[in-house]
Amino acid sequence: MKANILVVDDDEGISYVIKRFLMQGGHEVSTAVDYNEAMDKLSLTDFDLVFTDINLGDRSGIDLLREVKKRKMACPVIMITGNPNLDTATDAIRLGAHDYIFKPVKITTLTRVTNLALKYKSVVQEKNRYQSNLEAIFRSVRDAIITVDRDLIVLEVNELAEEICGFPGKDEIKGKKCDSFMDECSKHYLELITETINTKLPAERIRFECGGADQSRKVVSATTSPLIDSAGHFNGCVMVVKDETRLAELESNLNKHWQFHNIIGKSEKMEKIFSMIDTLSETQSTVLITGENGTGKGLVAEALHYYRKNSKKPFVVVGCASLSDNLLESELFGHVKGAFTGAVSDRVGRFQKADGGTIFLDEIGDISNSMQLRLLRVLQERQFERVGDSTPVSVNVRVIAATNQDLRKKVSNKSYRQDLYHRLKVVELAVPPVRERREDIPLLVDHFVKMLNDKLDKNINSVSEDVLKVFMDYDWPGNVRELQHTLEHAFVISKKAIITLEDLPSEFGGAVGIKKHHKKEDYGRDSIVQALVDTGWNKAKAARLLGIGRTTLYVKIEEYQITEDHTG
Repeated sequence: MKANILVVDDDEGISYVIKRFLMQGGHEVSTAVDYNEAMDKLSLTDFDLVFTDINLGDRSGIDLLREVKKRKMACPVIMITGNPNLDTATDAIRLGAHDYIFKPVKITTLTRVTNLALKYKSVVQEKNRYQSNLEAIFRSVRDAIITVDRDLIVLEVNELAEEICGFPGKDEIKGKKCDSFMDECSKHYLELITETINTKLPAERIRFECGGADQSRKVVSATTSPLIDSAGHFNGCVMVVKDETRLAELESNLNKHWQFHNIIGKSEKMEKIFSMIDTLSETQSTVLITGENGTGKGLVAEALHYYRKNSKKPFVVVGCASLSDNLLESELFGHVKGAFTGAVSDRVGRFQKADGGTIFLDEIGDISNSMQLRLLRVLQERQFERVGDSTPVSVNVRVIAATNQDLRKKVSNKSYRQDLYHRLKVVELAVPPVRERREDIPLLVDHFVKMLNDKLDKNINSVSEDVLKVFMDYDWPGNVRELQHTLEHAFVISKKAIITLEDLPSEFGGAVGIKKHHKKEDYGRDSIVQALVDTGWNKAKAARLLGIGRTTLYVKIEEYQITEDHTG
């Protein structure tokens, strides 16, 4: 091993002899006569090894050794002395000298200590290189990493262990036993490490909570693996902890997107509704919500009011179809005392109560011509008079209306004012019936199962596959409301942990008479292609829509040579 060596001695004759011996071994050798010259050369050159006399005039070789160690230079230092004594040797070794040789220096001794020192330096360099690489890996990996030996003593740990796991700092726990700093919150980590130490096998815990350094609760997954060297010896284990808090939040947000302000759905049509609600929640535009009975128009209205807004603002609901003209006029606009028989005191109307917030006019298609005219004025001028009073009342109210009727048709046959229709339909949200969003049925079922368990104090886990198939095939003329009432009936009847066909209302008896989305006997190519397209090429759903088994569907797909990119 060729090296660059510095020899420091105030006796130039001894320096010359040592230099000549070392150069014969192929090394490059520099010399210095005192401490200052030696430090100058050490500052300019990276030496692999330093020989220094202890006695260097006014500064000693011990001073040089101290400075080398202080500057964390990688070169081993070998002390030379012509007057050896135990105290000097002890001080030199204690301060970090690699070795200690005596004058006169023998070539065999010089060769031996040089080779040993250079081998030691090579080993240290390799160890430092390995340690640097390991530390670089520890720093670059965005997971917490901790290694322990067979006695649960911490060998190495990265900084993320503190951030993710809430452990004390690296300097505090390195060299300590795991159980000395892992508290009750960290019991899963200790259990994992102990399991691997005892079994010498990998272990894993998925998605559990722990406390981070900032005292926040984190969702993490942890794995442990045995540390086995090249000779097959078991030396401990390594634990990797992955922070999955963000992933859990994203999944939660995804689930919340399926439940957008109490509205359940993941179908394309419902995604468009959610997107429109998100957009319209920032405006005061009048919105007309259309759709069949039971589709959830009221929930859409609530979402338009509450989403992204201060929930303290009023949200006032008026069911227009349930009131006569006189009562509806009084409900909407209020009245003064004596305005009509029975008006024994002043009354504030719903528009005035909704001032600053939202009024939801449900079943707006059922109001009379006279009420249509009064409502038109409110929408145009944002003013009205109470019944029996001529003083205008101004309000700042957002109007959301809903109907299950075809207002366009009513306008065309002159039973509904065209100007009011256009005032109401600044933006229209058409809520789809359940039969047009069948992929949402399993989500709706899960939602109602959870809700009814709480409402009825039951512990029903789910519905059977047969029940779900019947639900997927049924056309649900009463839409979401009918589905909810059907499940509530089943909950009341059932004494089991799973809802079965026998728990359904009589009209579902044995699933007989249920209108199918596709006829079971229709196995033609066009029907199969249409079912695949309707379900986004989800073969399990397509099989359910067709009323056939998945295996049968695969056989038919192969028989008709149907592929997603070539369905013609």
